[in-house]
Amino acid sequence: MGTVENKQLLQNIFSEISHGDARPFIEGLVDDVRWTLIGSTSWSRTFEGKRAILTDLLMPLGAKLANPIQLTAYRFIAEDDFVVVQARGTNNTTKDGKPYNNTYCFVFRLADGKIQEVTEYADTELVTSALGELG
Repeated sequence: MGTVENKQLLQNIFSEISHGDARPFIEGLVDDVRWTLIGSTSWSRTFEGKRAILTDLLMPLGAKLANPIQLTAYRFIAEDDFVVVQARGTNNTTKDGKPYNNTYCFVFRLADGKIQEVTEYADTELVTSALGELG
């Protein structure tokens, strides 16, 4: 797939996420995907592999939130195998009532129509204040 197709793939995935459906995103990850959360919080690290991302990142995040996370992407920039996506959380609240509408910049590396690598930049102060520690 080329630059245009990679960008369209991410646009489709984020369209679904904006409605609370993360399935296309999960299906788009290769088994040995790497996801790095930049920063120095307990959430900040590199998760190696789809299983680790699901069990060590997404499930704990889901356990903290009242509903499935919703993000609205507003900018897609693509070059070669990379797509940069800027997004904002919308209508996200923790189970203890704290708003969690972070602002994100994701850098995706794709190959053959699948997500190989994700680097996530976000408001780490909000991560800590709203989500607390990652166990």
